[in-house]
Amino acid sequence: MNIKDKNIEELEVVCQDIRDEILRVVSKNGGHLSSTLGATELIVAMHKVFDVKKDPFIFDVSHQSYAHKLLTGRWKDFSSLTRI
Repeated sequence: MNIKDKNIEELEVVCQDIRDEILRVVSKNGGHLSSTLGATELIVAMHKVFDVKKDPFIFDVSHQSYAHKLLTGRWKDFSSLTRI
């Protein structure tokens, strides 16, 4: 998902869509919620500012990276949370 050209209002919608998807999948499959929901806006902002291909992100635990996974084209595979 390319968010470079999105304005603040559009980014708020992106964040809400991401949180909704995380809640949907975690409520079905289990997983961590608080750390990933708390990091959603931060990760969206990082994607807005940095070039993910040139400036890779390193997460200390994978469950903080759910928004990053969704923003980097793994939306359709996210329902298999334990395998991505």
